[in-house]
Amino acid sequence: MDLSCFKAYDLRGRVPDQLNPALAERIGRAYVEVTGARKVIVGYDIRLSSPEIAEALSSGLMAAGADVFDIGLCGTEQVYFATSHYKMDGGIMVTASHNPKDHNGMKMVGPESRPISSDNGLNEIRDRVPEPFADAPEQGRYEPLEVMSAYVDHLLGYVDAGVLTPLTIVCNAGNGGAGLVIDELEQHLPFDFIKIHHQPDGHFPNGVPNPILPENRAVTADAVIEQGAAMGIAWDGDYDRCFFFDENGRFIEGYYIVGLLADQFLRKTGGGKVIHDPRLTWNTLDLVKAAGGEAIESKTGHAFIKQRMRDEDAVYGGEMSAHHYFRDFAYCDSGMIPWLLVAERLCQSGQTLSSLIDARIEAYPASGEINRTIDDPPKVIAAIEAKYSVGAKKVSHVDGVSIEFDDWRFNLRMSNTEPVVRLNVESRANIPLMKEKTEELLAEMDRLNQEV
Repeated sequence: MDLSCFKAYDLRGRVPDQLNPALAERIGRAYVEVTGARKVIVGYDIRLSSPEIAEALSSGLMAAGADVFDIGLCGTEQVYFATSHYKMDGGIMVTASHNPKDHNGMKMVGPESRPISSDNGLNEIRDRVPEPFADAPEQGRYEPLEVMSAYVDHLLGYVDAGVLTPLTIVCNAGNGGAGLVIDELEQHLPFDFIKIHHQPDGHFPNGVPNPILPENRAVTADAVIEQGAAMGIAWDGDYDRCFFFDENGRFIEGYYIVGLLADQFLRKTGGGKVIHDPRLTWNTLDLVKAAGGEAIESKTGHAFIKQRMRDEDAVYGGEMSAHHYFRDFAYCDSGMIPWLLVAERLCQSGQTLSSLIDARIEAYPASGEINRTIDDPPKVIAAIEAKYSVGAKKVSHVDGVSIEFDDWRFNLRMSNTEPVVRLNVESRANIPLMKEKTEELLAEMDRLNQEV
């Protein structure tokens, strides 16, 4: 049995050779046997294969004795929301996020929407799948569950309706599921939405919804300029990530959004803890301190950040990869809460998004994440550390290696899934230095790679 769809954090693979209804049915049975769940939320994304896989998954869950609460076509965060809001034992979202259209997968959570990954149950589920199964003495029951209204009410609770003023906002759902939520939110907000690639369509007529790819950004940027919009927002297929464009159509690096959201949240809460990843940090540290909060660094990756947020009772957590986590959202990531908070800030401040962001880019210019294919990543990272740690102010190993000097710093880390090394460089108000050090490090990595 091909179980290659099981990854470190979730399941993803090609349909039907790596994931299909027969396998999904067995995964449902294994999920119940390993977790002991009795009430499970099931939702699915816009992919053409998703309804059939979700149905087979539900059959397996019920055969093993669990009741299935089917929330239908949705985003990953609605499974998170429903699992915690309705106090279920677990939830499974059928999605392959931004993978190619012939792929599918699953994201699994336990009680309180705690992630199930390879270090807390996912490997056990995988290992249980090929073994024989017996039906439970009593089959689970099936119940459709409407969650959109409770979910939309929850989202609206993050902003003060009284300060919202009319704004024109371009929204690009990428033919994923985000458009369905925008249509619901629209009735409660004074915003004029310019909707592009709005209809859910698993054929992905405008390409796979992945706004982080530069070639996918122009359509949102052009619409912002054409419509004179205050900002643009684009989502991936299951809308757990959102990406921002300012009023000039410029794509904004996720790093600067983390600082903006941390600041906005801390203003509301009057302090609290904020979790951030180690790749780029200075802007976030600066804003969190100024807003009376405490910044705490965590290893990159949703399972690590969610756990650290729970441990610290943090109000907000952000990754530069456009994942944003919220304490009141079961410590889970949402692609809807961030843009609501940014829109609220625009209304409150009367400032443009570019003016809010430009000051931060000038204070802490960053390279953005640069990936290099490296034959022996540990060896190259060790050699870079040996060279650059001499005279460094601080060396940290929270995730890969972070090396800090008075006026610039960098983080170098391995990918979890491919032979790629990821580099991020930032400086203090010195763009030429940031660029110079970025080129220097890339050249050194290339040189070391050739020596391997």
